[in-house]
Amino acid sequence: MSDTSQGGLVTEMPDITTRLKRIRTASPLSIRLLAWILLFSSAFTLLASCIQIYSDYRQDLNKIQQRLDVIEAGYSSSLARSLWALDQKSLQTQMEGILSLPDIDHLRLRIEPDSELVMGQSPRGDVLSHSFDLVYRDDEPFNLGRITITAGLERVYQDLRHRVGVIIATQFFTIFFISILILWIFRHLVTRHLTAMAGYTRDLSLKTLSRPLKLERPDTPGNRRDELGLVTDAINEMRERLNEDVARRERDAADILKFSQAIEQSPSSVLICDRQWHIEYANQKFSQLTGYTQDDIIGKHPSALVDQSMNSREAWHLWQAIRLQVKRVGVWQGEVNSVRRNGERYWEQLVVTPIKDSNSDTTGYLILGEDISIRKRYEQQLLRQANYDVLTGLPNRMLALDRLKLAIAQARRDETQVGVMFLDLDNFKHINDTLGHDAGDTLLIEASKRVSSCLRGTSTVARLGGDEFLVVLPGLSGPDAACQVADRILKTFSTPFMLGGQEVFVTTSIGIATFPQDSDNSGTLLQHADAAMYEAKHKGKSAYSRFTPEMTEISHERLQMESYMRKAMELGEFELYFQPIIDTHSGKLVSAEALLRWNNLALGMVMPDRFIPLAEETGLIIPIGEWVIQEACKAARNWQTLTGNPIGVAVNVSPRQFRDPGFTDAVMRALDASGLSAELLELEITERLILDNSIETADILRKLDRSGIRLTVDDFGTGYSALSYLKSYPFDTLKIDKSFIQDVLTENDDASLVRAIITMAHSLGLKVVAEGVEAEAQTHFLKEEHCDYSQGYFYSTPLPEQDFIQWLDTNERAST
Repeated sequence: MSDTSQGGLVTEMPDITTRLKRIRTASPLSIRLLAWILLFSSAFTLLASCIQIYSDYRQDLNKIQQRLDVIEAGYSSSLARSLWALDQKSLQTQMEGILSLPDIDHLRLRIEPDSELVMGQSPRGDVLSHSFDLVYRDDEPFNLGRITITAGLERVYQDLRHRVGVIIATQFFTIFFISILILWIFRHLVTRHLTAMAGYTRDLSLKTLSRPLKLERPDTPGNRRDELGLVTDAINEMRERLNEDVARRERDAADILKFSQAIEQSPSSVLICDRQWHIEYANQKFSQLTGYTQDDIIGKHPSALVDQSMNSREAWHLWQAIRLQVKRVGVWQGEVNSVRRNGERYWEQLVVTPIKDSNSDTTGYLILGEDISIRKRYEQQLLRQANYDVLTGLPNRMLALDRLKLAIAQARRDETQVGVMFLDLDNFKHINDTLGHDAGDTLLIEASKRVSSCLRGTSTVARLGGDEFLVVLPGLSGPDAACQVADRILKTFSTPFMLGGQEVFVTTSIGIATFPQDSDNSGTLLQHADAAMYEAKHKGKSAYSRFTPEMTEISHERLQMESYMRKAMELGEFELYFQPIIDTHSGKLVSAEALLRWNNLALGMVMPDRFIPLAEETGLIIPIGEWVIQEACKAARNWQTLTGNPIGVAVNVSPRQFRDPGFTDAVMRALDASGLSAELLELEITERLILDNSIETADILRKLDRSGIRLTVDDFGTGYSALSYLKSYPFDTLKIDKSFIQDVLTENDDASLVRAIITMAHSLGLKVVAEGVEAEAQTHFLKEEHCDYSQGYFYSTPLPEQDFIQWLDTNERAST
């Protein structure tokens, strides 16, 4: 039996030890808490027990002392009487009675004068003694003796020891069980949750940030407000902040990656330098641009990359200036001539800025570079294009004016003269319209060469635009020198030009103005030379004319006419006159030609030969021509309503109007607006226009023909007639110029030419209209030659619309 018990104890002891070790390992805070509880509770219990034991000890002593006092009070008188009476038996009885009291172990009675009575045993250990005198009181007090009572404290000490053992045992077990309970409660309420928190935080990582911390305890308001709830909330808030920080770091990392990739893949070269301007980084574009790798330039100063033609001192000064401006202004930008690794030079646009931290302290420098070599070449080309004519290579108006101003300034200092010549090619538009733009360009190039060959080195010839040239003759000794140059230029133009494989004679008209006689201002000199050039054209072209004050009035009149003409449409000053076109054989009216007139309040009635060339030059012919077609269609539709017969209308079309992109649409709008049938509208096109054998011309003519509009070749025979063109275009009618009709009765050559034109036109299926018929004999000739239609003063002069309507009712030579 004893062996089994001992074996059980042996088995249980390791289990308890193991559990304690496990608890100590798993919950050291609980063990420390238990230790502190035991320590402080033991100390407190010990202190309280000591106080209690001491209090009980003092109470026991007080009880013994009180008992001794009671003995004195109760026995002193009786003992004194017994001693006075010498009643030994009573004295002994009383003393035995005292010894029988608790804790009284010894009595000593000293009797006066020298007797002593002792009873009881002298106690061991600590004692408590009490003595008092025995006095007999009669008349006078007599001191009979003194008694000493001795009480032993052994019982008191024995009770004290027993009480201490009980208290210690009781307190130990109380503390032990309370500590175990507190440990269990603390472990259940605190440490297991702390362990869970520790495990959660130990396993916390970027992968587990989405999982919040949850403790295994009821979710009550009290639990949420206690320390564990606050710590749990703090941990979860920390987790959320970590999530936000991680998300922000990911965004920042993505931005940094994007920015780094943007810098690395930037189309501009990027250099990053430290605070001492030593290169720390270079992107890929920089290596592609310069041929240097990062290893070649890391640690070097950017001045090492400047043009090798600059010495190191100049390069250093350049970068010192850059450094100072970046420090003072915060940025430097400019163009630097740099050099590639292979020695090739290139222009680079640089922008240098400081790199600053959050405290605005400079931590480095950023250098952005862009290869602008191509832009530089383009700038040079643009500079040349801005100052030189692309076609001829001559200076343009801007450069010519600059040189004219310099020549005038030099002439003022040297007291010399400056000649200004304004040149315009005669009939250039006719050549351009007839032979095409390529031939016109060739003519301009050849003309510029001929003019340049007549000048000396200090002179300037420039193309102002179109077929206009300007010649600046500096350092002239007299005005006749400019005339000599003009003579040489006119002689060079006497030789024919080869254009498109054929010889073409082109002349020029020259206007001359001289500084300082004609003006001391460059702009006024140009105006005077321009006016002199128009005077030369009026003389018959292929001539030059020097400026005179009277020419200013002519130039002013031309400017005034242009100003009036721009307002004529708005003021309704244009009107149409109509001249009938008659069937030559029957004498019936078939159509009428619309002729434009301008009745200006200041200028009076202005004929077309005065304002039409100006309108074509300024571009006003386009809106004017559109208005003419609209009004002519309305008038023809009105005639048809009045007479009941279809009467056509013919309208002249200028080359510039014909080539306008909106010309065809404008014609169609006029027909739609008036309600006139397309077959009653006839468009007269000059011969020089149809000789421009271009795709655009053919397309426009065919489009008009498909719509039913009749097409007429006007003034046939006056230009560079090419009969083969008549086969290529869908013309309906040929109009013989009046210059051939007026001498048909007197000049055999003209009669033969008219006869041939009529025969040729009929063979091509074309009708023929003879212009300028003024005599009846001319009508007979035309009838004999089978000319289809006639037009001229013989039938009627051009009439305003109302007069033409009246003519329709009253004419005798023609009938509808």
